[in-house]
Amino acid sequence: MALTSHLRVVLHQTQGPDNLGAVARLAANFGVAELVLSDPQLQEMDGARRMAVHAGHILESARIYPTLPEALEDVVFAMGTTSRQNLRGMSTLSPEDAVALLSLHAQRGKVALVLGGEKRGMSDEDLSHCQQALVIPTRPEQPSMNLAQAAAVLLYLCAREHVEQTTPGAVDGAPLRLVQALQAWMRQVLLKVGFLNTQAPDALLAEMMHSLTRAALSRREVEMWLTAFKHLSRSVGLPKLDSDSKKES
Repeated sequence: MALTSHLRVVLHQTQGPDNLGAVARLAANFGVAELVLSDPQLQEMDGARRMAVHAGHILESARIYPTLPEALEDVVFAMGTTSRQNLRGMSTLSPEDAVALLSLHAQRGKVALVLGGEKRGMSDEDLSHCQQALVIPTRPEQPSMNLAQAAAVLLYLCAREHVEQTTPGAVDGAPLRLVQALQAWMRQVLLKVGFLNTQAPDALLAEMMHSLTRAALSRREVEMWLTAFKHLSRSVGLPKLDSDSKKES
């Protein structure tokens, strides 16, 4: 089965209705399972409907989330896109290697490809919600690509990539809402015990989370880590996190 049938395309802070319509058409072209908008900046939808030729059903079924983390809560792996080669705390992959990695994680559950807004792409904060990032190689004098053109390149590659069929009884991957909850607990506890630098805690924490991502943890394994950090939290006198019940449901 093609990777696109396991794929959620997330458009973050999209501003151009033409680009949205073009991506919806591409989703129909390549059999993308799902199109999602996070924090859209659209003023009108007429241009999107005009561009979404034979893809109106994709456009109309697109779900909208107020934030990027919410758009990614139930996927097991998210791949961000950027034109920047040197990212803080995260290496970048070629499109081919990125698609192969998405295919590998798709054996555990739904995966996401995240494309940023037209003006500035994805910020460091946006990319921190993804487990890896890719760069489409372009000429240095013009490093950025149009949103829909970048989507065309990547969705073509995704459509060519096949996901190996999982064996009966295979373990499901942990949804990112659990991973996000674990990160929040780790941050709180490791700050309290002095392991993280209070002035800049997130770089080291991100590195630790990337190591867990590479391990492709199951739901049970992440729940075990969560339980351990909750016990640690209580032992050092920290309060329960406000977001705890939502993220772990």
